[in-house]
Amino acid sequence: MTQEWDEEYDVVVVGSGGGALTGAYLAARAGLDTVVVERTGSLGGTSSYSGGAMWLPGTSVQRRAGVPDSTESARTYLRALLGDSGEAKRETFLAQAPALVERLEEDPALTFAFQVFPDYYERPGRVPGGRSFIPRALDPAELGDALLALVRPPLDRDRAGQGNDPSAPLTAGRALIGRLLLAYHRTGHGTVTTDTVMDELVGTPERVTGIVATRQGRRVRIGARKGVLLAAGGFEHNERLRGVHGVPGRSDCSMAPAGTNLGEPVEAAVALGAATDLMHEGWWCPGVRMPDGQRAFVCGFTGGLVVDANGSRYANESLPYDRFGREIQAAPDRTPSFLVHDFRTRGKLPAVTQPPWGDPAAHLEAGTLVKADTLEELAGLIGVNADRLTETVERFNGFADNGKDEEFGREVDEFGHWFGDPVLHPVREAPYYAARIVLCDLGTKGGLVTDASARVLREDGTPIAGLYAAGNTSASFTGHVYPGPGIPLGTAMVFASLAADDMAG
Repeated sequence: MTQEWDEEYDVVVVGSGGGALTGAYLAARAGLDTVVVERTGSLGGTSSYSGGAMWLPGTSVQRRAGVPDSTESARTYLRALLGDSGEAKRETFLAQAPALVERLEEDPALTFAFQVFPDYYERPGRVPGGRSFIPRALDPAELGDALLALVRPPLDRDRAGQGNDPSAPLTAGRALIGRLLLAYHRTGHGTVTTDTVMDELVGTPERVTGIVATRQGRRVRIGARKGVLLAAGGFEHNERLRGVHGVPGRSDCSMAPAGTNLGEPVEAAVALGAATDLMHEGWWCPGVRMPDGQRAFVCGFTGGLVVDANGSRYANESLPYDRFGREIQAAPDRTPSFLVHDFRTRGKLPAVTQPPWGDPAAHLEAGTLVKADTLEELAGLIGVNADRLTETVERFNGFADNGKDEEFGREVDEFGHWFGDPVLHPVREAPYYAARIVLCDLGTKGGLVTDASARVLREDGTPIAGLYAAGNTSASFTGHVYPGPGIPLGTAMVFASLAADDMAG
C-alpha cells in the first residue's frame, strides 16, 4: 500500500538510550539513513543516569585487563541462575557480545575500560571482581556544543532544570550516550529528532512500515523503508499500566527521567497483535526520599542497619540493589523501611551509591531524615516499637563487635566487600538518625516478546515484519533475575545491534 509520509528514512529508532543509540549507530554505519526519535528534549533516558556498566562477557575489554572471564564461564553462570529459560536468546547474547564490542571499538569514539563490579550472585561461573566494564570519560569539547546540548544532564542538574556544564567531562552513563551519539553523528547517515512522541505504528499485523508521532502539537508520519526499532524503555512512569499489570511500587518512585517511559511504543505494538511477557516485573532497588519529594536510588550500605515497620531487620543490607528491592516487596510491613545509623555519619547516608544527598539539615527540616538522642526517641519519631528497635540494634551491635553477621551474613559475599571493609559498624552513640527507605525501580522489565534477532513476535510466535524491539521495551530473557551490573544495558545493546544487522540485510 502506498503511504504518504512527512519524513522517510531507512530505519526509525524510537528511544535514545544505550540500546537505541547502538542500533542507530550500526544501522547508520551500514549506510542506512537512520533517525532517532526521542520524546523529550534530551537524549539518553535512564541510560544517562546509570553508572554506564555493560555486562558483555568474553570480550577484548576483559582480556586487556587480565580478567579471567570467558563466554563459557558466563554461560555457566547464567545457566546456574536461569536454568533453561530463554536459552535461545541467551546463547545469541553470549555469542554476539564479543563481536559487538569488537565492532564498536573499531570506531575511535567508542572506547571502554574494565571496572571492578562483582556479579550479583554467588553461583558457578561468577568471576572474581566481575566482568562488567564502562565507557571512558569523554571531554565535552570532543562532542562540541551542538551534540553536548543533546545529551541529558547529570541527574541533579537535570532535576533542577539546569543544562550540561561544558567544563565537566561526561562520565558513566552520560559518557556512553555521548560516545554513541558522536559515533552516530560521524557516520553522516544519522538524524536526531527530539520532543517527538511516538504513539502509533503504521502497517498491518503482517508488516510495519513507519510510525506516527506528535511534534510541536502536530501529527507527523515517519516512514521506515527497512524497519522500526522500538528501544524507548518501559512503562514505569505510567501509573495506569502499572496498575493493569500489577507492577509493585509507584510511578513516582521510578529512577527514569521525568517525562520518559510512559509505554506508548509497547501499546502501539500490542495494537498490531504483538505478544508481551513479564509485564509485572521490574529492575528493583531501594530508594530514599529527597527534600523536594522526589525519590533517589541508594545501595551498598556501609554502615547502620535497615529495619521494617516493626523495628526488625529482614535482609543483608549489602545485597545487590535488585535483590534488596525484592526483599522489600516480600512483606507489606517492609514499606517503608528505615536506615538507622548513628553519630559517625553526621546525618549523611552510609552508602556507596547514593543521590546528591546535600546538607543533612535540609533533610531534617523536610522530614526525610529524623534525628534523636536515644533509640527510644528515634523509634517514636519513625513509628516503630521502641523495645523491638532497641533489641534489634543491640543484636546487630553484637554482630558488628564480633565482625560476623550471624543473622544475614552481611560480611560474607564478595559484593558486600566491594563496598569496603568492614561492612559492619555498631550503632551505639548518639545522635541517632533514620532515613526512610522505599521500593524504587530502574525501569519495568516486561515488554514485547522478541526472537533472537530482536524481531517482535505475535501471540502465535511468528514475527511482525519490519518491527524490532530491544532494552526495556522488550521482555528480558533474564526473567525474574538480575544477574550482574550492566546486564540491562548489555542485552539492550546486543539485541539492538542484531536488529540493525537484520535491517541492513
